[in-house]
Amino acid sequence: MIEFRNVSKSYKNNQVLQEINLTIYDGEIVVLIGPSGCGKTTTLKMINRLTSPSSGEILINGENILEKDPIALRRSMGYVIQQTGLFPHMTVRQNIEVIPRLEKRPSEEISQRTLKLMEMVDLNPAQYLDRYPIQLSGGQLQRVGVARAFATDPDIILMDEPFSALDPITRAGLQDALVSLQSRMKKTIVFVTHDMDEAVKIADRICIMYQGHILQYDKPEAILKNPAHGFVSEFVGKNRIWSSPEYIRADDIMITSPVTTEPDIPMFKCIEKMRLQKVNSLMVVDSYGHLLGIVKAAWILRAGDREGPVEQVMRKPKVTARPETSIVELLQMVRTHDISSIPVVDRDEILKGLVTNSSLVTTLSNQFLDSDMIDQLEEVEA
Repeated sequence: MIEFRNVSKSYKNNQVLQEINLTIYDGEIVVLIGPSGCGKTTTLKMINRLTSPSSGEILINGENILEKDPIALRRSMGYVIQQTGLFPHMTVRQNIEVIPRLEKRPSEEISQRTLKLMEMVDLNPAQYLDRYPIQLSGGQLQRVGVARAFATDPDIILMDEPFSALDPITRAGLQDALVSLQSRMKKTIVFVTHDMDEAVKIADRICIMYQGHILQYDKPEAILKNPAHGFVSEFVGKNRIWSSPEYIRADDIMITSPVTTEPDIPMFKCIEKMRLQKVNSLMVVDSYGHLLGIVKAAWILRAGDREGPVEQVMRKPKVTARPETSIVELLQMVRTHDISSIPVVDRDEILKGLVTNSSLVTTLSNQFLDSDMIDQLEEVEA
């Protein structure tokens, strides 16, 4: 765990950081983002003491980094920068192995590790290990830079806008590769960028900075849905959530108090309840709130004896959702099952809400669906 405690940084009369308090948890990708001059790169460089705070403390696993040898501290971390920082006179192999060899690790161990690292970043060892940096593309250079950062198997890896100079396709591929690597390696990665799309794509948590202050530090979903400051809202962009629709979930759009009945209630009373509540269906639940089924007015009207309990005509829902089910999955359920509503239940099958096509259409408007899809939803609802 990395902790910033009341950290400030000044260069002569220029206050770069002001009373920063930040906790970076083990095994997470934390993205520092903000406009130029906001202090994000300074914050990153203080972690490995490329620059030192003017006041405050930075702790790693409870130990103040100012009490550590700076060279040993830097070697204990991986570091990837925009220009890769590869030594041009060294081969790919030599670049990856430079720190392990300085630490006098066994040669066989180093060689085996290098082969694994090349495979990890999707570069053929036989094809690339003996090449020089000038013989590689930008994307290949950055992959080698990532491999070198992992060479000593560090717990912490610092990445300072590593993909910003690359073309969009190469950049997207490296972002995917980083997310895939992290799912297997579980390193603590601190990543600086100025691109909000990149931040949302890779981050476990995003730290938005402005003029030396932290304006918001939270999970991407929370920042997209609930920006804590006017600048955050402007920086993120009002419609940014639509570039990551998986963050819009059932519990964001569901009706939280759907009209319900119990299974032993007579059908005629259920019809009256629907009339009073102005709905055409009821969720059938037991006394503990467990979802048992759905009943629609049309099913009761076709029943011979409406004195009987509603459980005689109720039906199991075709599909249910969890509160965390994304809007993308909800849309797929509507398309696949041709349904007008989706009950939302927790893991104990207790009814939590109801997603209707009306709520989907209202939420999506013209932001995500084309007009044909909206028409389709409205037809099912009708």
